[in-house]
Amino acid sequence: MYTLCLLHFSLSPMEEAIVIYPAPMLTHLAPMVEFAKLLLTQHPSLSIHVLIATLPSQPSSTVPSPVPPSITFHYLPTVDLLPTSTDLDPLFFDVIRLRNPDARRTLLTISNNYTLNAIIVDFFCTSAAFEVASDLNLPAYSFLPTALGAAACLLYLPTLCNKFTQSFQHLNVLLDIPGAPPIPSADMPPTTFKGNKLYDVFLDIATNLPRSTGIIVDTFEYLEPKSFKEINDGLCLPDYPTPPLYCIGPLIVNTTVDGDGVPQCIKWLDSQPSKSVVFLCFGSLGSFSVQQLKEIAVGLERSGQRFLWIVRNPPLENQSLNIDTKVDPDLKSLLPPGFLERTKEKGLVVKSWAPQLAVLNHDSVVGFVTHCGWNSVLESVCAGVPMLAWPLYAEQRFNRVLMVEEMKIALPMVEKRVKELMGSKEGDSVRERALAMKHAARVATSEGGSTRIALAKLVESWKQK
Repeated sequence: MYTLCLLHFSLSPMEEAIVIYPAPMLTHLAPMVEFAKLLLTQHPSLSIHVLIATLPSQPSSTVPSPVPPSITFHYLPTVDLLPTSTDLDPLFFDVIRLRNPDARRTLLTISNNYTLNAIIVDFFCTSAAFEVASDLNLPAYSFLPTALGAAACLLYLPTLCNKFTQSFQHLNVLLDIPGAPPIPSADMPPTTFKGNKLYDVFLDIATNLPRSTGIIVDTFEYLEPKSFKEINDGLCLPDYPTPPLYCIGPLIVNTTVDGDGVPQCIKWLDSQPSKSVVFLCFGSLGSFSVQQLKEIAVGLERSGQRFLWIVRNPPLENQSLNIDTKVDPDLKSLLPPGFLERTKEKGLVVKSWAPQLAVLNHDSVVGFVTHCGWNSVLESVCAGVPMLAWPLYAEQRFNRVLMVEEMKIALPMVEKRVKELMGSKEGDSVRERALAMKHAARVATSEGGSTRIALAKLVESWKQK
């Protein structure tokens, strides 16, 4: 009897699992962890293993928390490399490439204890991870924490690059990209410009993307119907079959602020009239020069508008992004003399950080001046808050075109736009559209919604492999 029990135990099936491999950036890691949580709501018996490849300067504590016990983090050894600049650098992708042997060993270890169904990799990791997945005979899905219009652009990029000998920023034309509105060539992501140090890297990513078993995008169909249809119709990949497309967003990191830990800015918003405050925040890396900060301050003061403004330190010399966030900004030296005192009845300036999702969902907030980072866009969509688009870096100028021309949930940020958002026919239209998208996002993520249906199809696809 004892022998039979042992035999029965040894023949019992191993627990099913998938592996998720995010890029070493919090803005990419957070939505993939939310994706893992969403999977577990539908498939609680699944074991999910997340590979973490940190940058030399990045602490491991940036992993979002809390997470269910069914999600396990595997920290790959840190690569002994120091970035040569503060821009998104080829060394960032070297970290991913050099972690391939560690990723392979980790996958093998996991496969000894679980039945691995699939690996889901951030599109930044696609080229490197596909080799490992192929060796292990695993279906590999690409995850894009981007707009679907941006995914369409990436899929079409090799075709587009073959059409022009000049770099996009020098063309001064409108580009016809399936799945996107006409795009001013100068508004293409800088990494698609010939001569950019990441051009070859991104072209390689775009070339490898069609090899995916499927493409997972953090959006929902109703927000980007043109992109959804034209990608599925194969227009973005004229020379290759289009992998199945799964829109499983919006993936929002839900945080709460209550009790004794309520930030001062939330308490300040509690004292403001309903739908009266414009929120200005430009992401974890977005920052302005001292001169630009002073100009923004002057514009806010002249507008007479109530505002909540998150101010970060200007980038250091030779930096284009604010990498060092350890020191709080000295507001008195960065802003015009007397600005804080003159605007204290209508405005609040906060140093470095605020709970963005809580702010956007506050009843006092009427509009959001944003850098157009996709996580921020989705948070604003879910809160039903219209946006003023002020792109700063990466693909954000491209996102602005999508937000303004296709989704119609934002106005481009120019002078006097704050007042227009508050009271004009154009502002009314954007506000109505933002509220409609808030409702659509709730429907998409509800039982029977497009996101839940896409998630079920995704799971079914890897079970059939």
